Amino acid sequence: MSKTYTFHAGEATVLAADGQFTDAMPEILIGRTDGPVGAAFANMMAQSKGHTAMFAIRACNQLVRPATMMVPKVTLKDSANIDLFGGVVQSATADAVVDCLIDGTIPKEVANDLCIISLVWIDPRCAKDPNLDRKDMYRTNHEATMLAIKRALSNEPSVEELIANRHKIRHDMDDWS
Repeated sequence: MSKTYTFHAGEATVLAADGQFTDAMPEILIGRTDGPVGAAFANMMAQSKGHTAMFAIRACNQLVRPATMMVPKVTLKDSANIDLFGGVVQSATADAVVDCLIDGTIPKEVANDLCIISLVWIDPRCAKDPNLDRKDMYRTNHEATMLAIKRALSNEPSVEELIANRHKIRHDMDDWS
């Protein structure tokens, strides 16, 4: 793991329980507040059009460290999706960041020097699903965020793994290669 923390990217996918649309696929950038990730983080604070960004908080007055900005991968156009983003997904993301402090994935001594940008996906079907399982949505987002942070800070997958898997693994929606 690099100790400079200039720019680390990670992603993960955790699939929903049967019958749910709560798959989680966060894409994470972690870096120093005085580096390129910090500059991107600060610029997101002034954004007024497009995807609304939101801090990851555990509860009112409980902003997580490293400060984490959540950005939806699609524009949230209705209050039901905004409620999911600012509720269960925000809670799962915030808890995942704190759990990464607890388990040592994120060193506590650099927590205030780093920031995280987390792009999150909410399947549009979730807000309309009368049987939406918010606990499963929390589970998938929490697990995927923790895994994405761990992968980012461990520089995973490695170049060697990518090369070894080039002709073994295909994109999940790949039927053209």
